[in-house]
Amino acid sequence: MTAIYKREIRAFFTSMTGWLFMAVNFFMLGIYFVVYNLMLGYPTISYVLQSVVLIFNMTIPILTMRSLSEERKNKTDQLILTAPVSVGKIVLGKYLAMVTVIAIPTMFAGIVPLFLMRAGEFQAGVSYASLLGFFLYGCLALAVGLFLSSLTESVVIAAVLSFAVLFLGFIMGGICNIISSFGTTGLAQVVVKVLSCFDMVRRFDILSGGYLEIEAVVYYLTAIVLALFVTTQSIQKRRYSVSGRGIRLGAYSVTGILAAVGLIVAVNVLLNYAPDRYTSFDVTTNNLYTLTEDTREFIQNLTEDVTIYVLVDESGKNEDLDKTLTRMDELSGHVKVEYVNPLANPKFYYNYTQTQPADNSMIIVCGDRSTVVEYSNIYTYEMNYNTYSYEASGYDGEGQIVSAMAYVTTQDIPKFYIVAGHGELAFEESFLNAIKKENAVYEELALYAAEEIPEDAKGIIINAPTSDFSKEDADKVISYLERGGNALIVPTVVDVEMTNFNRILDYYGVSVVDGVIVEEDRERYYQNPYYLFPEIASDETTENVINGAIFAPFSRGLSYDDMAGDVYYTPLLITSESSFSKVGVTNGEDYSRQEGDIEGPFAVCLRAEKETEDGETSRAFLVASESLFTDTADDMVPGNNEKLFSSMISALADHEKTVGIPSKSFAMSPLVFSAQTVLAASVVFIFLLPGMLLLNGVVIWASRRKR
Repeated sequence: MTAIYKREIRAFFTSMTGWLFMAVNFFMLGIYFVVYNLMLGYPTISYVLQSVVLIFNMTIPILTMRSLSEERKNKTDQLILTAPVSVGKIVLGKYLAMVTVIAIPTMFAGIVPLFLMRAGEFQAGVSYASLLGFFLYGCLALAVGLFLSSLTESVVIAAVLSFAVLFLGFIMGGICNIISSFGTTGLAQVVVKVLSCFDMVRRFDILSGGYLEIEAVVYYLTAIVLALFVTTQSIQKRRYSVSGRGIRLGAYSVTGILAAVGLIVAVNVLLNYAPDRYTSFDVTTNNLYTLTEDTREFIQNLTEDVTIYVLVDESGKNEDLDKTLTRMDELSGHVKVEYVNPLANPKFYYNYTQTQPADNSMIIVCGDRSTVVEYSNIYTYEMNYNTYSYEASGYDGEGQIVSAMAYVTTQDIPKFYIVAGHGELAFEESFLNAIKKENAVYEELALYAAEEIPEDAKGIIINAPTSDFSKEDADKVISYLERGGNALIVPTVVDVEMTNFNRILDYYGVSVVDGVIVEEDRERYYQNPYYLFPEIASDETTENVINGAIFAPFSRGLSYDDMAGDVYYTPLLITSESSFSKVGVTNGEDYSRQEGDIEGPFAVCLRAEKETEDGETSRAFLVASESLFTDTADDMVPGNNEKLFSSMISALADHEKTVGIPSKSFAMSPLVFSAQTVLAASVVFIFLLPGMLLLNGVVIWASRRKR
């Protein structure tokens, strides 16, 4: 085998074949590396590899087309077939030589992350898992090409066949989706399952998406073994023909191939039934696809059976969602996941809802309670102003499922009323979803149209009113609080007098300090001294964010008498000793301290608890930054502002523990390179390195031609 290996390596590098293959792959890797990593700053090479893998369908045939077909054409295969070397060693020697050639650009791609790690937070786990998938995909493509080369003596036919089969394997996932979309019969489902075995790229996509999937690795390895075994059988048949024993081999070859296929299918099927926690590992830096401790605790404490119906044929399931559901299923015997094909059972959803959910939506059922989780809510989306299209910005599958499970397993659902009619700032969808994730419901309430705040109110939310309350509206709120009602109140910066609104704050003995807070501690603001990162006090409400940061731009201070006997205060967000409140702010550019400004520190967020005359306790969270509960502010501290909001809703709803799981952001800090670095890398990786490889190949080829 060693002699065959050396012979093949020599053949690749004393001709143009090996050098051309490496030059093309280095060139494509260089282009995408410069664009994605250096110019766009993506902190992973998975995008590069996913773009280049398509090129394999064209470059792999360059390596494989001559490996066996040309030897057969030139009759030099007779020497090999009659040599005292097993056919398996012949095939393995040729194959390993090609793997060596493909390993060179792969090693280059493996060195790139070491360079990128110096430029910022880099997704090393995702990158190297993707690189493993890239290499295994290439190795499988080589094995397939080697087999096809053994079937013909025409180099051209071998190349065309290799390209056709590899391209078919590349698009097989799309073909399966088309068949499953139009076929509802059992036969169609069987066809899809069989064809999915030939989907070469799906496993690579899984490895590139943040999972180190043992099943995907084993698929590639077993498929490679099968392709090499079939190649061996193809050559073996001709070897027996040369020795005059061709009839006997026919039965041997078919039997051996069927046995190998059966064994490999069995290995992959058995692995598919292995617990996911042992075969699939989340390699993302921020554990995007790992269940949080809160989710694990919630599911393990379930006492009722919950069934999750996923409305899609299994061939079209979403991989991220399937991983989440599988891990939940493994955690508790009370959780059961079933896939329902909407084409085979189109009226299934009628039992639970009158509106047809989209594919991959879920119906969560517990007893006679059910709810629908729409697939559109599984991911969060943001507008990309470079492409003017919406792109997925986060994964919310875990949060949506846990919220739905909490809803169907709870009989008493707390209700919050969002006060309207005074120019209040509308909550964005993510914060409204946070209320629902806390196993609560909400409804807008126009105070002027209601005699009082309804009895079923677990709490009210007043979010940054821009006009004053009427005396009647303020009286309705105060009357509700006197009955032991709860509230989340966000005052705002306005030029109008807020006399009646301030009466509501005064119920808790709280007032808003004049002006807007300026922070002079450089570690407590971002770029602009009005953009605060206040200190987070240790409290059960802040335990989910205590190790992070809260972004509170344009905040006001809250003043209170902590010696008051009937109210208990707990400051949650506090500015530094060097902060002050700038009075009479006319723009956001003047940060200077002037006479009349008020010295800090200040409470930006406060919890107040007041005992009523009836012995009830009225609780309120007061937040003096109208922008704190917005997506813009939340994006600055990925998810932390929303976590704080969820904790407040949870506390007002009397939940022992926060139920809501925030969306897990896809946002990654971009890598930053100077223009000189990008230019130098472009020259080296796109032109210089591929050019040198190609030139070296031409020189070697030309020198051999002269001999």
